[in-house]
Amino acid sequence: MSSFLLTLNEEERVLEKVMLAFAVKADEFEAYMHPHATRIAVIADELAQRFNLARQDRFSLRLAALAHDIGELKMKREYIRRNGSLSDEEYLDMMRHPVLGEQEAAKNGATRGAQLLIRWHHEWWNGAGYPDGLCREQIPLAARILRVADGYVAMTDTRPYQPALTEEDAKKYMKQWAGLEFDPNIVRVFLTLENIPELRSYANTIREEPKSDFFIIQNPSETNDEQ
Repeated sequence: MSSFLLTLNEEERVLEKVMLAFAVKADEFEAYMHPHATRIAVIADELAQRFNLARQDRFSLRLAALAHDIGELKMKREYIRRNGSLSDEEYLDMMRHPVLGEQEAAKNGATRGAQLLIRWHHEWWNGAGYPDGLCREQIPLAARILRVADGYVAMTDTRPYQPALTEEDAKKYMKQWAGLEFDPNIVRVFLTLENIPELRSYANTIREEPKSDFFIIQNPSETNDEQ
């Protein structure tokens, strides 16, 4: 079970609901067979806690994970769901979606931290990502965490044109691409995660939907405890 639990004020609760609505719409548009963004949010927060991210940074990461594909939803390109490789023109067009996502998140009240994480969630450790070609520590830690969580979740879910990888094969890929696409230190910590339903792959098996407490939100009046 996820240990994500933050006491949110009313403004944060409303903002989370807005980003969750985008998550559901984006998952549907991209034809994910199971919840995608919420799985990423849980895994990303597990990593954030292990790297001692501050409370506000964790919240911004949560929002960014939920809304990271809002730019693709805005673009609504059919090639996003098409089986087969993208053309050069389509790939260049696709590279716009993190910037559009940043802009849409801003219009809908996301924190500036969340906006930037959405912009940079496709940056690669070796500088080969987009849209800004950042590398290594130029990429904020939370964005590097989001890249790892997004990569793993995408590989372990089934889409109409792509079968899910097993947990073992997905983790093997993560190790192979550590130091290239992924921050190797984050991959190292990621590989230690266990007993988290959201880590389960949907390959070859119909599984029960993960039941985490990720979206249990405490009312500030009910508790003074804050993780």
